[in-house]
Amino acid sequence: MSQATYNKMWADAQKDLDIQLQREREEFLQPEQDLVKAFRMLATSYVKYVQIFRTLETAHDHLLHQQKRVLIRQVLDGVIGRILELKKEMVDLEKSEFHYIDNILEDLKLLPEDMEIPIPRYSMKEQLEVLQQREKILDQILLEAGLQAEEPVEAMTFEEAIKIIQVAERARQGRCRAVHMKRIYVAEKASKQPKVEVEMGLSPEDAATRIQKVWRGCVQRKKTENLREEEMVFLGMSLPPHLEAMSILKMDAEQVNALQGEIQERDDEISIKNKLREAEGLSIKETLRDQIGQCFIECRHIVGRFPDYPTEEAGGSMAILSQNTPEQVAAELAAKMEKALEKKDQKGKKEKGGEKEKSKDKKEEKTKKKEKDEGWKMAPSNFHSIMEEGNSQYKAVWQNRDKGWDFLQDHDPELMKEEKREEVEKEIRVQVDALMQQKLENLKLAVDGEKSSKPKKGKKSDKKKTTTRKKMSELEEDLTPDRTIDSLYEELVEEGLLIKAKTVNLSDYVGEYSYLGTTLRQADIEPMPSLADVRQLIALYGILPLGSQIVHEKAPLVKALLLAGPAGVGKKMLVHAICTETGANLFNLSASSITGKYPGKSGLRMMLHMVLKVAKQLQPSVVWIGDTEKIFSKAASKADREMGPERLEKMLPKFLKALRAPDRVLLVGTTNRPFDANLKPFCEVYQKIIVIPRPDYASRFVLWKHIILQNGGVITNLLNISCLAKVSDGFTPGQFIWAVQAVLTKLRLLQMSRKPLRTDEFIGFLATQDPVYREEEEAFKAWYAKTPLGRARTRALAGNTKAGKGKGSKGKK
Repeated sequence: MSQATYNKMWADAQKDLDIQLQREREEFLQPEQDLVKAFRMLATSYVKYVQIFRTLETAHDHLLHQQKRVLIRQVLDGVIGRILELKKEMVDLEKSEFHYIDNILEDLKLLPEDMEIPIPRYSMKEQLEVLQQREKILDQILLEAGLQAEEPVEAMTFEEAIKIIQVAERARQGRCRAVHMKRIYVAEKASKQPKVEVEMGLSPEDAATRIQKVWRGCVQRKKTENLREEEMVFLGMSLPPHLEAMSILKMDAEQVNALQGEIQERDDEISIKNKLREAEGLSIKETLRDQIGQCFIECRHIVGRFPDYPTEEAGGSMAILSQNTPEQVAAELAAKMEKALEKKDQKGKKEKGGEKEKSKDKKEEKTKKKEKDEGWKMAPSNFHSIMEEGNSQYKAVWQNRDKGWDFLQDHDPELMKEEKREEVEKEIRVQVDALMQQKLENLKLAVDGEKSSKPKKGKKSDKKKTTTRKKMSELEEDLTPDRTIDSLYEELVEEGLLIKAKTVNLSDYVGEYSYLGTTLRQADIEPMPSLADVRQLIALYGILPLGSQIVHEKAPLVKALLLAGPAGVGKKMLVHAICTETGANLFNLSASSITGKYPGKSGLRMMLHMVLKVAKQLQPSVVWIGDTEKIFSKAASKADREMGPERLEKMLPKFLKALRAPDRVLLVGTTNRPFDANLKPFCEVYQKIIVIPRPDYASRFVLWKHIILQNGGVITNLLNISCLAKVSDGFTPGQFIWAVQAVLTKLRLLQMSRKPLRTDEFIGFLATQDPVYREEEEAFKAWYAKTPLGRARTRALAGNTKAGKGKGSKGKK
């Protein structure tokens, strides 16, 4: 599609965003008593934002204009953050991680596929070079340590080698025999022909006929090709010959043009900045000096003395000109005097502090009761300002801007000039600040006879250091100040604590939408989530926050994520998918990886410090703990707690406490036996818990088809996918993959053309596997019902049933 198409997509998305923001201002300001109506409002907004997100992501990925892409990226971060905020509100309101909104999708005429959360491609493109370099370093360390072989060679037995030699020899003999038989056939055919024809060859008429036949065939084929090309040009599916030649040249020079465009843009930036500095530098300098000097005079006239010049950290002259008028300066000085007087009376107030805290607690309880009486109200958003700013900037700059003249669609010189003018003003402001600060000192000395009091930097820094030391946890203390990040990275790789993630995309986790979820919810039956629901949660809680720094800082913070489910449902695959989609480092703190390493409390502390330091420095990072139930085991001996994985139980909360909002680090645990762990510490560590069930019929149908085609199989009428999906109820996707790979061997793939696949071939291999029995699934349901969110969901369902019975009894009366 052309650039005009993607510009129109951007315009439509901005229009929808403007309507949605206006709608939220009207609906979400007042509290709502009806929780069902409130959830419907939230779900509708969630669906609308997902549609805007999908459109903006497509436009951002295909547009070439760099300045447009910067603005779209800003709006994209705001939309992603708003989606995460709405998701949190929906979970808090419905007490469930999974939502079924078929009625809303039906009203908006959307399909379940339209609700799929896209993975932003810009997060990987922006750091592609860094990731490639990091991957090379990791491969080199693994090869030097002997942890990765260049080409793994499968060993074979003596009998297998003899069989391979026999097969190759028999094939060679067969080919020789075929060549020999062909020679015999040609000799017999030549002996049957008349001797005259053999000696003289074809007659002239026969030779001419054969030449004509070949020539006419060649001419007709060329005509057919020309007609086909003309038809494709007429239909608009291919370019005319003169344009096609140009497009081929463009394709060959695409990389060169991209580099030339970047160099041209940099040259334009430098030249525009130099021209602005030469043309407007003196005028900017004079206006700044005049404004700051006028502010000094006005402040002296009102207050009676000259103000203190702000430091560079406070903003310099920008703080004087943008924030404070002379009246405000006078008010600030009066406030400082009042604070100085208040400090003297703080000793007496500290004694009465306990009574005030009690009164505050009572006030908080009253406010909570009032909020409950008022009903549900939407929490303030951290991303509305970002979206409003991007929307207003779009309306002011791009909505009515004529770009027909810009054929290359790479950058706009006028907008670049405005950006560079701000940079030039900042550079000149630093010089003006130094001059005006000296001028202010001279004025104070000459007029008021006082010297400027400079702040004592040492004391302030000491105070800051003492406050940070008090708040700093033991894992945040730098235990390796003399070591570089590269050396720590290498040590973690050699110890097997930092591993290479498998290249798996989230789209490879195939699963279908649950079409019975709404029906079961209406019947007060809690449905098990589908694989598509799990995929959505992984994108929301794992991939989107790790992919953007702004989203991770301002969105609801998720530090730890638990994936629980039977063996083979794809828990490890999802961990690797998070790393692949975000380019994150994968740290392995599983039970098998840390047992016997870094013994003792000091060793454990050093290990977690190294992981935390490298993960923060090379973010995004994922810390994976496989078989995490062993850390919180109910029956653990003292030896296990000293050397085994159980020693992590007390340190994991400290590890999570050391993670702040700017740190794009996610702790992911996987378990297939969560009921073997102590529930309370387990749930305190893992903020979000996702139970992955065995696939339902719709997901099994899609899985069988996808896995067979992925492994080179061909689906015909003899292969009944629906029958396979029904028979394989209770089996996991991992068992499907094992069965397909066991059937589709190299020999079976060669026989595919004359021996199509049949259903019974896969059933035989599935019969040797143990399925997920009903008792195990019920055990997972019972365990999840004991978690905080599971208990809240149970209470909510019990409240709904009581409310329904109360209404029914009133109707009978």
